[in-house]
Amino acid sequence: MLSASPSCGCATVLLRLLRPVLLACLLPVLLVGCSAREAEPTTLDFWAMGSEGERVQALLPAFERRHPGIRVRVQKIPWSAAHEKLLTAHVGGTLPDVFQLGNTWLPEFVALKAVAPLDDVLPTAEQADIFPGVLAANRIDNRLYALPWYVDTRLLFYRADLLAQAGIEEAPRSWDTWLAALHKVKALTGRPPLLLPFAEWQTLVALGLQQGAGLLREDGRYGDFSAPAFRAAFAFYLRLFREGLAEVAGEASATNIYQAFARGRIAFLVSGPWNLGEFERRLPQDLQDDWATAPLPVPDDTPWPGTSIAGGASLAIRNDTPNADAARALVAFLLEPGNQFAFYRETGDLPVRMSAWTMDGLHEAPRVGAFWQQLQHVRGVPAIPEWERIATLVMRHAERAARGLEDEQEALVAIDEEVDAMLEKRRWMMERERP
Repeated sequence: MLSASPSCGCATVLLRLLRPVLLACLLPVLLVGCSAREAEPTTLDFWAMGSEGERVQALLPAFERRHPGIRVRVQKIPWSAAHEKLLTAHVGGTLPDVFQLGNTWLPEFVALKAVAPLDDVLPTAEQADIFPGVLAANRIDNRLYALPWYVDTRLLFYRADLLAQAGIEEAPRSWDTWLAALHKVKALTGRPPLLLPFAEWQTLVALGLQQGAGLLREDGRYGDFSAPAFRAAFAFYLRLFREGLAEVAGEASATNIYQAFARGRIAFLVSGPWNLGEFERRLPQDLQDDWATAPLPVPDDTPWPGTSIAGGASLAIRNDTPNADAARALVAFLLEPGNQFAFYRETGDLPVRMSAWTMDGLHEAPRVGAFWQQLQHVRGVPAIPEWERIATLVMRHAERAARGLEDEQEALVAIDEEVDAMLEKRRWMMERERP
């Protein structure tokens, strides 16, 4: 039998003696390596549209200080390309962790299973601090799939000085007083005083919502535009053109609405909060005290303010993001009242948190206060992926009727028939999903 050499035995003993020393030396190196890996930050990709993509970056250093393990990488997307880019990213599996989207797009992304439910991002008490109609527009099948980031709605912008010259002391509150005011201002200026672009569906739909129109029936299976409620709104809308109070040429006759408004070519405009800043920047200084805003006029015998559109942009989270906790933290941060008010200061975008409106008296500010009033009374459009296409065809027939190419009833019947055809696939899918 061979025996081990004396040198091997000595080496073994020496290793045993040195092992604690070696471990003591190597352990700090190993721990440094582990801590370096643990300290590597989570990077959140966040796509934001238009100026929001630039301005939101002013808020992010505070978020990253609060969450030192998270870094936010913002990509600015133009609104004109946003919808297509988001859909392409979903198909390609490259959606960012967090992204902004118009709230009328949300049903489409829910149908694609592209977004995660967000019911748990804000406690119930904080959800109650969001304008109810705006929050409801982000809820589908009783789940919140996005949270509103900022809000808009549509109301009246008007030349208060022209109304005063026409003997009108305050903004009209009813449809009848609005008609009377429009006729008086037209007599004063000699021009149709109202701009109603056919490219914008929101005014006509808001008039329908004021009448309680459902727009669709049977859980979004069929059109409901021939029903009495929408028919009354449609008749009033067409009356504005037939009585020469709005030009059929619409936007073509007032390519620059700010110049037209300044010159008195138009005295009434139905628009949203983005025009608060635009009017302040673009109107001459000597007109800055001569324009105002007011909630939309309502049908006679209807409480004022009445209903308008729940609009704005929302924040969604990719359904399969590996950074779900960090993404939820970012959304919750951006919805904090203080950050909502700071974002308003940066962008002019109106806060979704009602408590943010009490900061610095925002809810009582001239012109902005009318939005505070209107936002208490807003409603979303039907939460179905086909809505944008439906709105486009509604306005196509509205324009034809305004131009005398269809009568009212023909237009409404045609809208319902085309909507029903458009929703055929939806009905088929809903039947298949029925238990």
